[in-house]
Amino acid sequence: MKTVLKSVALAAGLMLAAQPVMAAAPQAKTLEQLLQQVQKDRLSDGKINKEREQEFLSERADKQALLSKAKRDLADEQARGKKLEAQFSDNEKTLAELEEKLTLAVGNMGEMFGVVRQVAGDANSRFQTSIISAQYPGRDKEMSELAQSKELPEMPQLEDLWFALQKEMTASGEVVKFPATVTTTSGEKKQMEVTRVGTFNLMNDKEFLVYNAEAGGISELSRQPESYITDSVADYAKNKSGYSALFVDPSRGTILTLMTQKVTLLERYNQGGTVGYIITGVLGLGLLIVLERLFVLGGISAAIRKQLKSDTPSDNNPLGRILKVYENNRNVDVETLELKLDEAILKETPRIERGVAIIKVLAAVAPLLGLLGTVTGMIATFQSITLFGTGDPKIMAGGISTALVTTVLGLVAALPLIFLHSIVYSRSQSLIHLIEEQATGLIAEHAEKESK
Repeated sequence: MKTVLKSVALAAGLMLAAQPVMAAAPQAKTLEQLLQQVQKDRLSDGKINKEREQEFLSERADKQALLSKAKRDLADEQARGKKLEAQFSDNEKTLAELEEKLTLAVGNMGEMFGVVRQVAGDANSRFQTSIISAQYPGRDKEMSELAQSKELPEMPQLEDLWFALQKEMTASGEVVKFPATVTTTSGEKKQMEVTRVGTFNLMNDKEFLVYNAEAGGISELSRQPESYITDSVADYAKNKSGYSALFVDPSRGTILTLMTQKVTLLERYNQGGTVGYIITGVLGLGLLIVLERLFVLGGISAAIRKQLKSDTPSDNNPLGRILKVYENNRNVDVETLELKLDEAILKETPRIERGVAIIKVLAAVAPLLGLLGTVTGMIATFQSITLFGTGDPKIMAGGISTALVTTVLGLVAALPLIFLHSIVYSRSQSLIHLIEEQATGLIAEHAEKESK
């Protein structure tokens, strides 16, 4: 049934396809012409179908060739894919091994570069305060950039670090002179020749200089050290050959800077305050009295020695005045003469001992004034502690300095006054003893005359 339906449909299709041809062919008028025409058309259709079949067969061969080629290409690509997959796997293994080696290498290099950054940071700190930077400014900037760099340093940077450290070591053993701009204590900038002694000192031909790391320049010290230290600079500058002694600062300027804050002798004396000035006045008064007494006693002693060599009594010395008393009382008895001479000696004694007791009193008062300054200084110290606490020792230093300085001043004033008092007292007593000795001799001589 399905076959019959397919035949009818095919015949209908052929009829529909043959209608234009039949319309174009001459119309048969008889059955025989129609039969011939049908046969003729049938032969023509068969020929066309064969040609079309040949074309179909030819195209099929081409398609088959293309299909075969495509299959071969597919096989080739599949083989290539497997090869690439194997190569990819091998590359993955190789890449993993290389990454492991790289990680190990980077770890070792990272440790090394960490050391490089640390060395660069230390060098930066050293260069900032080194007096060699006064001659070669700007060295610390390169070291600072290397120390703070987030990337691995390159070979030129490592060479710069090595060169900078080598230069620092070489310059630390040199004594060189170079021109530089120096800031004076008045703020002026002067161009002068500066001498650098290794990493220890900077100086001109007269005094020490200091390198100011914050300002990046050289400046004069606000106060030079003691004269015996500063004089060594001038001696060194004048020396043209051989060796010369020179004080060096191993702390690279720190000690010199601290010495500018050192209290001088005058400033330390002024720390004694009012009590210190009073002690100084006591010492000065005592010394004046001592000088006056030594001068007066020296004159009296010289006059007495002159009187001893003369037979004529003189009024310009105690012995002469006593001799005059003796001369005026030659006719009296011994007791009366003794009383007269004792009276004369008593009159002369105050003149000779005048001021000696005052020196002794001043010698005793001076340490007491020092003790007074100690007490007032400690009171000021405790007051500072009460107000400001003990956090800053400098606040307490003022009162403690007053206490100690006044104590020292009191002792310094008392010791020479005690020594000078003993000298003046001895000289006065020796004169009194000499007068009494001469008076006793006169009484003895007068008694001997009466007994005869």
